[in-house]
Amino acid sequence: MNFMTSAANPESDPLNLDNIRRTLVRLEDTIIFSLIERAQFAHNPRMYTPSGFADVLHNQGDGFEGSWLDWLLRETETSHAKIRRYDSPDEHPFTPSHLLPTPILPPLDYPPLLYPNTINVNPTILAFYINSVVPTITKIVTEKLGKENDDGNYGSAGTRDIECLQAISRRIHCGMFVSESKFLSAPHDFVPHILTPNPSALEALITKPAVEAALLLRLEKKARWYGSELGPDGEVVRDESKSKVDVQEVVRLYREYIIPLTKDVEVEYLLHRLDGLSQEEVTKLATPPSASA
Repeated sequence: MNFMTSAANPESDPLNLDNIRRTLVRLEDTIIFSLIERAQFAHNPRMYTPSGFADVLHNQGDGFEGSWLDWLLRETETSHAKIRRYDSPDEHPFTPSHLLPTPILPPLDYPPLLYPNTINVNPTILAFYINSVVPTITKIVTEKLGKENDDGNYGSAGTRDIECLQAISRRIHCGMFVSESKFLSAPHDFVPHILTPNPSALEALITKPAVEAALLLRLEKKARWYGSELGPDGEVVRDESKSKVDVQEVVRLYREYIIPLTKDVEVEYLLHRLDGLSQEEVTKLATPPSASA
């Protein structure tokens, strides 16, 4: 999202639900293409265990004891932190913030959008990505290698992993913008369930089953199109065996992980939306417009 244009152009307001939806739809494309890029390499499981590259990474004198992917994330995010990537409200690092440097650029004056929070579900994202996503999207290439399941492309596969993880992280944490937008539109609907607290009721307020069903259908069509080969006539070759990515695995990623975890983020954000407010401020938010008129 470009947060610096909203003041000059209200139509680009980051808390406008239509704008948020456009961002989420665009991220679908980013995620699918990132998965396609990762799927061209084998599983390479040694990249994800601390012992996989211990001889190379654990003797640098900095106390690092993580995996190859952990190291790549730290090195990449160190550079990105210097150019203030993680100052942006929609970006969250996988590396603990205290291990990252401060930006070398002066801070941008972002408009106040989200209520102060410390939400970062990247550890959960990293776990399901390593354990459930990588083994399934790489199975076609891995099966060709037989028992080896390792093609040695640790640099290329690792950089594709980072692209996938960053896109998935942005998609899931965008849930906070959805929550803030919906809260501001009708705070009196949310306040009682925040005070109780009642996470299930909050989830019901933000869940639209028809929207989720349409999302999964759209995602399946996109994954099938983007992953297909084109024949000499420019038409899609209807052959699943030649697809660049397993379409159903892309849909499963959203259905079983991205959508549920986004809801968790949305609910967690709402549960703390009244933190630090005075009783007078809470009462005002809890009062329907008709009652206060």
